[in-house]
Amino acid sequence: MTMICRLEDVKIVDFKATAVGVVEHRGDPKRLGDSIARFIAWRKHNHLHPAQSATFNLLYDDPDQGDPAKFRLDLCAAVERETDDQDYRVVRKTIPGGRCAVLRHIGSDDHLGQSMTFLYREWLPQSGEEPRDFPLFLQRVHFYPDVPENEMILDLYLPLK
Repeated sequence: MTMICRLEDVKIVDFKATAVGVVEHRGDPKRLGDSIARFIAWRKHNHLHPAQSATFNLLYDDPDQGDPAKFRLDLCAAVERETDDQDYRVVRKTIPGGRCAVLRHIGSDDHLGQSMTFLYREWLPQSGEEPRDFPLFLQRVHFYPDVPENEMILDLYLPLK
């Protein structure tokens, strides 16, 4: 299913700075499953269920472009207390607060590239806005296995100046 994006689907919001625990995936996107497994194990160990701890991904690179060995993606969970991070190689970061363009994506991650391309190639040039020096990130609102892939919901955030 192809997602159809319209300019009016993009909203500008003030994102609140969010402290996150992060599993940094570096390297071939085909090995992302290993990082996801470590991230899930860390969440379970620290009782950070997605219903109480928002899930984010920081998207530094396009997995279909460039050298797979240099691919970078952060798997993040909002944290408001101390957690046991060392055994899981989790680092602490903050997703900075500020203005962001937000586009809701519904469905599989297989079509996520279409939504990202829309934000950058269609919405941004027509908006009069400029991107801030922070990567595109997403918040996973409803995701597999809690919902079927075609019902997954995520919000794409494009940080703005």
